[in-house]
Amino acid sequence: MNLWQLNIFCKVVEEKSFSKAGAVVYLSQPTVSSHIKDLEEHFGCRLIDRLAKEAVPTQAGKLLYTYARRLLSLKEETETAMAEFQGNVRGRLVVGGSTIPGGYLLPRIIGAFSQAYPEVTVALINGDTRKIIDEVISGSVELGVVGAKSSEKKIVQQKLIEDEMRLIVPSDHAWGGRERIGLKRLLGEPFVIRESGSGTLTSIQQSFARKGMSTDQLKVVTEMGSTQAVIQAVKSGVGVSILSTIAVADALESGQLKALKIEGVDLKRHFYLTRSRYRSISPLCKVFSDFLFTHCSA
Repeated sequence: MNLWQLNIFCKVVEEKSFSKAGAVVYLSQPTVSSHIKDLEEHFGCRLIDRLAKEAVPTQAGKLLYTYARRLLSLKEETETAMAEFQGNVRGRLVVGGSTIPGGYLLPRIIGAFSQAYPEVTVALINGDTRKIIDEVISGSVELGVVGAKSSEKKIVQQKLIEDEMRLIVPSDHAWGGRERIGLKRLLGEPFVIRESGSGTLTSIQQSFARKGMSTDQLKVVTEMGSTQAVIQAVKSGVGVSILSTIAVADALESGQLKALKIEGVDLKRHFYLTRSRYRSISPLCKVFSDFLFTHCSA
């Protein structure tokens, strides 16, 4: 057993495919299979079940994956610490971002970070808030930025930057010329909503609850799996929605969409830097975290 084999094993688990894992690590499928077979012989048990269309870890494989991720993270932490000791910042960092941070905030920050630290590779994983928190807990990502405060005990969160959501309507909508609208006026309007698990939906639900209302009272005509899909649906006249002004900045600037304040409802929220409570921060993650806080204001 060696770290390279463990890395290949982790890729198979994460990609759910021998061929896709091979593409990631630049190896042929037979070579990947050979490495997995070597690991299975080393541990004396089956690690991967080859199902019809997916490679799925067995119970033993799930246990090995947990420890393998920790070993690989420690390897990267060691390399980063030694490089920093010699006055260099280099290495690889995996971060996660929920829909808005991952699609609109982090790419810009990572671009600036890469210019400042050209020897660092930052890999960005996108997903909804629940997925990113799960990735942080599992150790697949060391740091995440999500759009909702979580009660999960295995993580710690810090406010990173404030966001404001507003009612978004097409520019030719009957409300397109307004600056604000009453909350109860929304109840009969066709509404496009994000899927369960998104930070956007969680924030809307919390804001409505503070006014003694529920999103169940909305006339939801469709539920979308991404913010971009919601934006396109609103542009197409499917319905209105409540979205981050960061996400629709381009459409607002071009005049395609309009953003209205909802009277009496506080739709401000924060994006949270999210880390595992039980894992030590690596030197490279510390550098990136400091960079985030320098370029963002809570």
